[in-house]
Amino acid sequence: MSAFPFDIAATDGAARTGALKTPRGDIRTPAFMPVGTAGTVKALMVDQVRQTGADIILGNTYHLMLRPGAERVARLGGLHRFMRWTGPILTDSGGFQVMSLGQISKVTEEAVTFQSHLDGSRHVLSPERSIEIQADLLGSDIVMQLDQCVSWPATHEAAKTAMDLSIRWGARSKTAFGTRDAQAVFGIQQGSTFEALRRESAERLQEIGFDGYAIGGLAVGEGHQAMCDTLDFAAAMLPKDRPRYLMGVGKPIDLVEGVARGVDMFDCVLPTRSGRHGQAWTWDGPLNIKNARFAEDETPLDALSDCPASRDYSKAYLHHLIRSGEILGQVLLSWHNIAFFQALMEGMRTAIAEHRFEAFRRDFRARHLRSGEAAEV
Repeated sequence: MSAFPFDIAATDGAARTGALKTPRGDIRTPAFMPVGTAGTVKALMVDQVRQTGADIILGNTYHLMLRPGAERVARLGGLHRFMRWTGPILTDSGGFQVMSLGQISKVTEEAVTFQSHLDGSRHVLSPERSIEIQADLLGSDIVMQLDQCVSWPATHEAAKTAMDLSIRWGARSKTAFGTRDAQAVFGIQQGSTFEALRRESAERLQEIGFDGYAIGGLAVGEGHQAMCDTLDFAAAMLPKDRPRYLMGVGKPIDLVEGVARGVDMFDCVLPTRSGRHGQAWTWDGPLNIKNARFAEDETPLDALSDCPASRDYSKAYLHHLIRSGEILGQVLLSWHNIAFFQALMEGMRTAIAEHRFEAFRRDFRARHLRSGEAAEV
C-alpha cells in the first residue's frame, strides 16, 4: 500500500488526469514541477511560484548537500521551512548531477565517489546516504532512489550494466527508506533506448515495490523523436495505478507528447533558464525577446493570462530590460515561463477530462511548428 493515494479521474487514450494526494496537498496530474535547484526556483519568490499554479517543486540533492550542506538544512528546520515552501517537494537522488557535474573518482557497487564542482572536496554518495539526505535531512515528500544514468548514445552493454546497478541500488534505497506514512519513494527505470532493457528494468523495479516510478535516462541528447519512440513502450511498462514521472523533460512539445503516452509528472530547468536568457515560451512557440522586432511591440506576452508578468508588461519593455541586462527582465520572463508551463498542464488536464486531448495535441503541435522561431523538435 502506497503512502500517497493516486486517483485517476479520467483517461483519454493513454493520457490520464488525476491527483497524487500528499499530506502537504494534492498534486494535480499531469503535473510540471518547477526546479528549485539550490532551495530556490531561480529568480522567483515562492509566492510567485505558487501563484502560477504549481502544486509541487523539485529540489536538487547534489547541490544542497554541497551548499549549504544537508545537515545544515536539517538544523534550520528542513527544506520546506528553509525556503518557505509549504507544498510538496520532490528531491532527485543526486546521481545525475554527480555524473554530469562532479569529477568522478570511482563508481563501485557500494557508492559513487566524486569531487565537488565547487571546491574539489571529496564526497561519497551511496544509496543509503542519498535516502538519508533526501528523507531525513532535507525532509522531502517524494524521494528518488539513487541510480546510474548513462549518456546517449550508449551501447547495449553499457546500458545494461548501468540498469543492473540501478536496480541493485534501487533495492538498497528502498530498504534504507523503509516504510513511512508521510513520505514516498520512487524507483527509476533505466535502459537507454533499448526496449528489452526497459522492460527488464520495469519488471525488477515492480518486484522491489515503489510508491511511484520514474523514466530515467532520457533528455540526455537523444532528441525529441528518439525520446518519443522510447516512451512509446517505456511508459506503458510501468504500473497503471501509480504515478509515472519523466525526469528532466522538457520543452512544451515534449510535455504534450509525454502526456499522450501516459506520463503524469515532469520537471525541467528550461522555463527559468530560458527566461534568464531572454526567451519566452508561448502557445505559438518560443520568442526571443532580444529580437529587434519587439523593440516597439506594446502587446503583452499573454493578455489572457492570470500571471502579472505575462499580462501587464509589454514586449517592448521586456525587450528593453533584457537588452539592458536588468535583473527584472530575467525575473519577469522566468515568472511568465513558469506560468505558461502551468497553464499548459492545466489545459491538458481539462482536455483529458473532456475527452478531447487528441484535438488539443494536434492543435498545439501545429501552432508550435508554425512559429518561425520554434525550436527543432
